[in-house]
Amino acid sequence: MALTDDRPATSVPAGVQRRIIRVLTATQVLGGIGVATGVAVSTLAAASLSGSDAIGGLAQTSAVLGAALLAVPTARAAARSGRRTALMFAYGCGVLGAVVTMTALALGTWPLMLAGLLLFGGGSTANLAARYAATDLSRPGHSARDLSIVVWATTIGSVAGPNLAAPAGRVGAWFGLPERAGPYALAALAFGLAALGILAGLRPDPLRLAQKLEAAGTPGPDRSLGAAWRTLRASRSGRIAVAAIVVSHTAMVSLMSMTPVHLNHGGADVTVVGIVISLHIAGMFALSPLVGWLADQLGHLPVLLLGMVQLIAATALAGTSSAHDVGQLSAGLILLGTGWSCGLVAGSALLTDSVPAERRPSVQGLSDLLMNGGGALGGVLAGAIVMLSSYAVLAGLIAAFVIPMIVVLLLARDSR
Repeated sequence: MALTDDRPATSVPAGVQRRIIRVLTATQVLGGIGVATGVAVSTLAAASLSGSDAIGGLAQTSAVLGAALLAVPTARAAARSGRRTALMFAYGCGVLGAVVTMTALALGTWPLMLAGLLLFGGGSTANLAARYAATDLSRPGHSARDLSIVVWATTIGSVAGPNLAAPAGRVGAWFGLPERAGPYALAALAFGLAALGILAGLRPDPLRLAQKLEAAGTPGPDRSLGAAWRTLRASRSGRIAVAAIVVSHTAMVSLMSMTPVHLNHGGADVTVVGIVISLHIAGMFALSPLVGWLADQLGHLPVLLLGMVQLIAATALAGTSSAHDVGQLSAGLILLGTGWSCGLVAGSALLTDSVPAERRPSVQGLSDLLMNGGGALGGVLAGAIVMLSSYAVLAGLIAAFVIPMIVVLLLARDSR
C-alpha cells in the first residue's frame, strides 16, 4: 500500500467533524491534567516509600505498562460499541487507579501503589485512543492535522498538571492525606470529568459513523490481535508506522522516566522537577498542529525522519548534562518531546491511512499495546541501567536504539 492516504472520501458534514474535534479537545485537557499530575510525583513518591531508586523507576513503568495492557480491551470496546464506550472505559480505569494509588500512599505501601498505577495507566490509554477518534471522519489528506489538534489539546492539561501537583498536595494535607496523595485525588476528578464529557458530547460516535459511510457494516467477529497482525503483514506502510511509533515512545519514556531521579541526585526539589517535566510535556504536545500540517503537506516519512533526528539530539544533550545542569537537561527534554510528537502524530496518521475502517480499532489497539509495552520495558531497563551505570550511559543506549529506525525510514523513502 502506498505511504499516503488511500481512504475513500466520505460525505461527512463539516459540522459533525468539528463537533467531534471540540469534544475530544476539551476532554483531552482534563485527561492531560490527570496523567501529568500523577506522572510528576509517581517516581519520587515510589522511591520515597520504598527507599529505592529502582522502585521509583518502576512507578512510571507501571503506569506505562497499564496503558499497554488496557489498550487491547479499549480497542475491543471500540470495535464492539464505538469510540464513546471505549474512551469511557479507559477513563474509568484511570479513576479507579488514581483512587487505589492515593490509598496506597495513605497506607504507606509501595506494592499497592504500583498496582494502582497499572490501572492509572487507563488515563493515558484514553488520551492516546482519542487521537484515533479524531481521524475516523477526517477528509483524505487531513488526518494528521485532525489528529494533531487533539494531541495539542493535551498541552494545556499536561503542562498545568505537574505544576498543580504541589497545590494539590497541600489541599490533600488539609484532609489528612499524605502530601503526595493529593495529586492523585485531583487526577481522579479530572479523569471522571473527562469520562462525563465523552458520554455527553461524543455524538454521533465517529467510528460507528465512519464504518457506516465506508459500507463496513458491523465489525465481524475477527477483532483479535491475530487479525490485527495479519492486517499489518499486508500493509508495509502500516508496519513502518507502528515501528516508528514504538521506537519514539520507548526512547521518550526511557529517558524521561529517569530524569527526575537524575535531577534529584543533584538536589533538585519537586518544583524544579515539575518545571523540567512541564517543559518536556510542552515539547511533546505544543507544536503538534505544526507537525500534523507538515505530515499532511510533506508526507509522513519526512516528518518521521525529523522526529528520529530530534531524539538523537535529545540523548546527546541530556546525556552530557550533569545533575545540576537544569538548563541543558531542559533543552534535551524539550527535544525529546518534539521528537516524540513527530513520531506519534506522523506515525499514527500513517497507520490510520493504511488500514480500512473495520480493521482500524484492532490495529490501533495493537499499535498502542506495542507502543506502551515498549515504553514499559524501556522504563524497567532504564532504571536498571542508571542503577548499575549512569544516566549518560542510558542516553547513549537510547541513541543506539533509534539509529536503526532512521535507516529503515531512509530505505522506505528510497523505495517509493
